[in-house]
Amino acid sequence: MERAARREYHGEFKVAGGKLVVADLGVADGRFSGVSINGDFFLEPDEALDDINAALEGRPIGTPHGELATAVRQRLRPDAEMFGFSPEAVATAVRRAVGMASSWADHQWEIIGPTPLPTAMHVAMDEVLTREVGAGRRNPTLRFWEWESPSVVIGSFQSMRNEVDSDAVRRHGVSVVRRISGGGTMFMEHGNAITYSLYVPQSLVDGLSFADSYPFLDDWVMEGLRKLGITAWYQPLNDIATDVGKIGGAAQKRLGNGGMLHHVTMSYDIDADKMLEVLRIGREKLSDKGIRSAKKRVDPLRRQTGLPREEIIRVLSDTFRERYQAVDGTLHPAEVSAAQVLVEEKFGTADWLYRVP
Repeated sequence: MERAARREYHGEFKVAGGKLVVADLGVADGRFSGVSINGDFFLEPDEALDDINAALEGRPIGTPHGELATAVRQRLRPDAEMFGFSPEAVATAVRRAVGMASSWADHQWEIIGPTPLPTAMHVAMDEVLTREVGAGRRNPTLRFWEWESPSVVIGSFQSMRNEVDSDAVRRHGVSVVRRISGGGTMFMEHGNAITYSLYVPQSLVDGLSFADSYPFLDDWVMEGLRKLGITAWYQPLNDIATDVGKIGGAAQKRLGNGGMLHHVTMSYDIDADKMLEVLRIGREKLSDKGIRSAKKRVDPLRRQTGLPREEIIRVLSDTFRERYQAVDGTLHPAEVSAAQVLVEEKFGTADWLYRVP
């Protein structure tokens, strides 16, 4: 039987705070062949590089990231020392080479600016656009939210009765919707928060743990905040903090078709008194925050920057655009129609809203 022709592949991965790892390899009959790992890392002894290459040789092209990393780790001789890289970094470079993992530069990015929508449409749009990216019908996209009315957005697994005061919701005319991602409750009024959603292929976070994927996907945000004079960081798992307190939180959802949703809300100028009326925030929620009042958890960006909310969004958007060569995008009519159907059949229904009573 005639063997399939060998194809050559090249992949690179720069370790955060570390070195560049390069994978040059061939693929024949669906398996790696002639694997050569190289880069500007340090490795002792020299012969350990042969161990790494041998660990990868002959493995199926679709081998999961974790299995590749484990194979490298188990094949390395006991006295081997890796400096500036790791078995996981090697696995990422290999999977990038054959298109199983990707980098920011591998994609054409789009930005959709703040567009006022009913809150149920926002959460429906998140599901629609995530599916479209996973299906390859839309470029990976950053979308900023805007609100038509005061809203509470609860996490996929939260209890309505435990999170929301129904009397206060009616009194203040607040709409409540449930999103597809986990995490905590968001309280939003027009102009009081900065919320954005990233719709990405899961290949972008291939090999990253859930915990590592949060700061990875928001590194551009930290850069933008630095331009505004704010030093921020991730407080595991999903809080964004500064030296004067929490300013935001993130949540994620990974779909079966390969699409991934990552979205963030940062407080700008929240009415904390109203928030505390509408939301039921108990002591247990605050027990690991070292504070006694939920009001102290709201640290508006307006106070830290002195800038209009629109200017902060502009700086963040420009940072993303410059960093990833993003272009302006828009919501397509078919996507809007699909989101409207989802509101009618899912997000606007009592069955979905009260699926966790």
